Amino acid sequence: MRTRGAGRLLGGEGRRMADAVLFEFLHTEMVAELWAQDPDPGPGGQKMSLSVLEGMGFRVGQALGERLPRETLAFREELDVLKFLCKDVWAAVFQKQMDSLRTNHQGTYVLQDHSFPLLIRMASGLQYLEEAPKFLAFTCGLLRGTLSTLGIKSLVTASVAALPACKFQVVIQRS
Repeated sequence: MRTRGAGRLLGGEGRRMADAVLFEFLHTEMVAELWAQDPDPGPGGQKMSLSVLEGMGFRVGQALGERLPRETLAFREELDVLKFLCKDVWAAVFQKQMDSLRTNHQGTYVLQDHSFPLLIRMASGLQYLEEAPKFLAFTCGLLRGTLSTLGIKSLVTASVAALPACKFQVVIQRS
C-alpha cells in the first residue's frame, strides 16, 4: 500500500488550516519558552523577552518581505503599503484580512483586528488580558520587518482592550 503525504491528503483549505494551527502552536511555544526561564520576571526580564520575540518577528517579516513579487515593491504611497499589509500579508499569515485601517495622514496608522487569531484561545476570561502583550510582540516585529523590507522605517506597538481584539499602531519614522 502506498502512503500519501499530508499535503496531498489535505485539500487547499485543509492545508491552510493545518498551517495556521502549526503557526499558532509554534508561536505559543516560543512565548512559553521565553517565559519558562523566569516565570515571574521583573520589568527588565519582561522587556528582554518581549524584545526577543519582537526581534524574531522582525526577521520573519524581513524574510516575508524579501519573497514578495517585485511589482509589490513599487508602491508609490505609504498608505498603499499599509493597505497591502492589511489585506494580502495579513491574509497570508493569519488566513484573514485586517478588520480596519485608520490613519491621521501624518504618518500614524492604526490597524485593528477584532478577532486576532493568536488571542482567540485566551478570550475566555479577563484574567488573560494582562498576558496579551507577550502574544503580540512577535506580530509587531513581523509588521515592522515587512515594512522595513518595503523601504519604510517604523515603530509598531500593540494594545488590547478586550480579548480577542487588538490594535497595532504603526508610526512611520521620517528621516
